[in-house]
Amino acid sequence: MIQTERALKQVLEWGRSLTGFADEHAVEAARGGQYILQRIQPSLRDTSARTGRDPQDETLMVAFYRELALLFWLDDCNDLGLIAPEQLAAVEQALGQGVPCALPGFEGCAVLRASLAALAYDRRDYAQLLEDTRCYCAALRAGHAQAAGAERWSYAEYLHNGIDSIAYANVFCCLSLLWGLDMATLRARPTFRQVLRLISAIGRLQNDLHGRDKDRSAGEAGNAAILLLQRYPAMPVVEFLNDELAGHTRMLHRVMAEERFPAPWGPLIEAMAALRAQYYQTSTSRYRSDAAGGGQRTQA
Repeated sequence: MIQTERALKQVLEWGRSLTGFADEHAVEAARGGQYILQRIQPSLRDTSARTGRDPQDETLMVAFYRELALLFWLDDCNDLGLIAPEQLAAVEQALGQGVPCALPGFEGCAVLRASLAALAYDRRDYAQLLEDTRCYCAALRAGHAQAAGAERWSYAEYLHNGIDSIAYANVFCCLSLLWGLDMATLRARPTFRQVLRLISAIGRLQNDLHGRDKDRSAGEAGNAAILLLQRYPAMPVVEFLNDELAGHTRMLHRVMAEERFPAPWGPLIEAMAALRAQYYQTSTSRYRSDAAGGGQRTQA
């Protein structure tokens, strides 16, 4: 607990160099990151003999939590307009290219990218993280644009974009970069890429189902349940989306049973599939589904 508190303090200090960064971004990042690391720690101990990377290395933990906090902040920059559009464009370019931001007020972007480049066990993971960040930012932009536009996506288009906007690829790649999980090699396997798509779709559906009441009360359209109700007002959308979630989960379990992946990928995928019960339900602010829990973001 003390180590997590120290790590959170470092994330909060780093976040103060980002315009619009809120305490919530750091708190949720540390909480979610701790959940993931606790679930895979036994497997990370097994791989440490090969990698030399300690599962409890505080430097690695802080870097991981900072990346998660960055993802939360970018999400809110799009959804809540925390920074001006020209600032967001400059930030996205800097993060996607791994270079300092051209505008002041975002020094933390370069700090984080430099630290991850230096810590990378495999340089291929760092290059892929930049690509994943570009995909994440593009998906956030696309989702925000369609929600504000006159023409609505189909469910298929929404879910396709949501696979990138849930940012699981970024989370996995950062873990691989820091603890040597060999994701760059695994990505060459079609079944692994299938697993990534399935767990990302599961994550998007879980997120939307859990947050539908909060999104509806906030007037947000970027949610599968809200999108479907707008198109088909009489549709039992919750039942439909739960069926979709169950189907994706069954397909994921079949692939995982047919082809074993090296540690810690099994426990990691299982941990991400359990987020709805183990993470969203315990959120104190960001993922509370009641209206009272929303919109309370304290600037760092």
